[in-house]
Amino acid sequence: MNKIIKIHVAFLLLLCISCSVKTKNKTEQNDAKIKSETAESNQVAVPKNQINNATEAYFKASGTEPFWSLELSEQQIKLRTPTDSIITSNTKPFQAMDKNIKMYKIKGETGQLNIQIIQSECANGMSGKISPYKVSVEYKKNTEQSLHKIEGCGSYITDYRLHDIWVLEKLNGKKVDKANFNNDLPSLEINATTNTFLGFAGCNRMNGKLFYEKEILRFTDINTTKIMCQSNNEENTFLKAFRSATRYKIENNRLWLSNPSEELLIFKKID
Repeated sequence: MNKIIKIHVAFLLLLCISCSVKTKNKTEQNDAKIKSETAESNQVAVPKNQINNATEAYFKASGTEPFWSLELSEQQIKLRTPTDSIITSNTKPFQAMDKNIKMYKIKGETGQLNIQIIQSECANGMSGKISPYKVSVEYKKNTEQSLHKIEGCGSYITDYRLHDIWVLEKLNGKKVDKANFNNDLPSLEINATTNTFLGFAGCNRMNGKLFYEKEILRFTDINTTKIMCQSNNEENTFLKAFRSATRYKIENNRLWLSNPSEELLIFKKID
């Protein structure tokens, strides 16, 4: 009889311990679920067009004999040839003082890259396609003793976010008014695919081209119609600031144009 009682007591103890463990596990699971749901609810959704993709290439180059390709992004430089693939971290290039020449010298885990990008018209050896930059690359894997040299052509990939219609909001730090122009505010329609723009300067229509490199934006070859403007029209002030812009920023549906010394223009995106 005593033996049977002891068995029953042991069984009840095991049952209590099992229930306690299950209750604890369930509580921990519920706590983890609550924390997860709280974290998710505190996250702010970021619009896709505002996400900075650090792996997206801003410069591409290629060549023939042999076929090769080069991509520069915020984080990486990727070189691919028929037999080799070298990926290194990106770095700030050396730049010539008197010419638009950029030089990269990088030694990474997989190999070494010496890259030179020169602003000069370049024709593809097979297709004849014209690009604005000549590119030469010296490379070798870390297991190799000597460098290989290849040459080709390249171009910068214009920021797709510029491709839109923009209306002037501020000029030289001051909010603009239609009364300061020909009853309509200056505006831009930028085509990032062709690097061209159309627009209204405040009195005359205008058009021209974009010069784009990483963090650099200039409006060039600006042409305007020749309509006589009223004396209080600020078109000339606008065009002077417009021609002086060398840098840009896009944020909160605004396009900021500036140069190293001052903020010049702010445009608002319109749908």
